[in-house]
Amino acid sequence: MSGGVDSSVSAWLLQQQGYQVEGLFMKNWEEDDGEEYCTAAADLADAQAVCDKLGIELHTVNFAAEYWDNVFELFLAEYKAGRTPNPDILCNKEIKFKAFLEFAAEDLGADYIATGHYVRRADVDGKSRLLRGLDSNKDQSYFLYTLSHEQIAQSLFPVGELEKPQVRKIAEDLGLVTAKKKTLPAFASLANVNSASSWAVISRRNRAKSLPSMAMKLVSTRG
Repeated sequence: MSGGVDSSVSAWLLQQQGYQVEGLFMKNWEEDDGEEYCTAAADLADAQAVCDKLGIELHTVNFAAEYWDNVFELFLAEYKAGRTPNPDILCNKEIKFKAFLEFAAEDLGADYIATGHYVRRADVDGKSRLLRGLDSNKDQSYFLYTLSHEQIAQSLFPVGELEKPQVRKIAEDLGLVTAKKKTLPAFASLANVNSASSWAVISRRNRAKSLPSMAMKLVSTRG
């Protein structure tokens, strides 16, 4: 439960399908860099409001250390090497579908985790596979390409069969506080802050490891 519209509607959809749903909010960044940089408190408040509205329990967990060690440090190393890594792919691999999934299963006894990703799941030849989301404009399957069949099998993607306007309409009809909440571009969601603030956090949080300035050659798909 991220405090966004997609995870909010996902929870409601699962309720309609007969699942016993509980929310789990994860914090991936410490807020010692100033309130203007992180939105975790506001997102948590929205997540709690949605859970109260839907009548479900909300749990919280802090993965800031895991995020720093397994996502952010690798992001900096790749950037310094002249490459342009995507932190969301790393976060999905190391945090959302590893640390988060393990916590949900082991500490909360969950059979599945569910996210607001616009992807679909299909079981083919005994293996769970990812399919593109129905909404081609919001498809996020490419962010999840590193997931194993086992991770996919333990995951549900309720909004994958819907288009974004439908999701917002459901949230509006339910009176959820997240109905009109802005969705961050995927790459801009580094550390759960907005795109402008994420770079400010980098320079404030770890000045010795700030992103280097370097000249790079731009190439097209034809080289």
